[in-house]
Amino acid sequence: MEKFDWKETIKRNIFMLKILGLWPSGNTYTIDVYSTYSLISILAFIYGHNFFQAINIYFIFPDLEAIAGTIFVTLSEMLTMVKTYYVVQNMQMLKQLMVDINEDHFQPRNSTQIKMIEPSLNFWKTTSTLLWGMSGGAVFFWATYPILDGSVKENRLPFLAWYPYDTTISPFYEITYIYQIISVAFIAATTLTIDTLIAALNVFIGAQCDILCDNLKYVFVEDRLNASVAKLLSCFNHHKEILRFAYDSNNFFNWIVFVQFFISGASIGITMFQLTITTPFSSEFFSLVTFGNAIIVEIFMYCWFGNEVEIKSANIPVAIFHSDWLKAAEKTKKDMVFFLMRCQRPIKMSALNLFYLSLETFVRILRTSWSYFALLNQVGA
Repeated sequence: MEKFDWKETIKRNIFMLKILGLWPSGNTYTIDVYSTYSLISILAFIYGHNFFQAINIYFIFPDLEAIAGTIFVTLSEMLTMVKTYYVVQNMQMLKQLMVDINEDHFQPRNSTQIKMIEPSLNFWKTTSTLLWGMSGGAVFFWATYPILDGSVKENRLPFLAWYPYDTTISPFYEITYIYQIISVAFIAATTLTIDTLIAALNVFIGAQCDILCDNLKYVFVEDRLNASVAKLLSCFNHHKEILRFAYDSNNFFNWIVFVQFFISGASIGITMFQLTITTPFSSEFFSLVTFGNAIIVEIFMYCWFGNEVEIKSANIPVAIFHSDWLKAAEKTKKDMVFFLMRCQRPIKMSALNLFYLSLETFVRILRTSWSYFALLNQVGA
């Protein structure tokens, strides 16, 4: 059977990482043209845009509405700074994960197993496309609402920010306008690429658990005892490699998810507050709706696929009992008992072992967001 290429699923992510300056040719960055491009683009469009928005908070303090109108976007954009930092710092780890996933012990053994894992991969693609669509809608409305509501005549920018020059005169206004749109598009693309890549790692882990379960069910199909023992040992090794891959993946995105959960909760709450003070059905209103929904889908994607890893890894002990283990030798049965004891603890993806990626965590984040909204609504009143 032709080798299954797991990286084919995330080829769009890798392509986008190359464009964004987050995919060097080697395992680390070296002094070359690409590294120079990466440094300039990240500093100019991610760190620069965040810097000008953060400085502006000082000048609009203590206007709650103005601060809320700035910080709900600034928080998410600052989160992109954290994501790019840890992606660059853990680049060697990420490159190694891309090599590991295509190793022989992670390969499906037949077309049935490929069909078995396709629904998970397709659902990831659907969720990713939905997230890209919502984020693209938010960027579009941000870019156009000064034009659509006529405030462009007053030289209003899409985002409140401070610059060391007068942005109300031409051509500084037009240049700054274009700079803000390019920056927010660059930030959105960076965030989405990293988020969907992390979700894909969880999908891969869950798919490997499905493959292992299928292999365990048919360990003792053959009449030859030696062949069955060899297949069982291969399953044991496969499980060990899954645990290692899950551990390395978790180390890669530990801090990213940890900061994501905190900032997303606040961003959703502030976005809901902004909706209460924005003209209904205006372009700014739609930008807030698409932005808020994008954050919810983003958190849902983390939690859903993390939850799937836990559920699918918990099926491994059940798969052992579905095998025809009665025909195994006594020594083999003892080995299976030890393996069964090890599999009793499912794989749980977490953020620094403080928050698990689960649907329960997703609900908690939404509840926290509502608390932020209620507090802001009370203070604003």
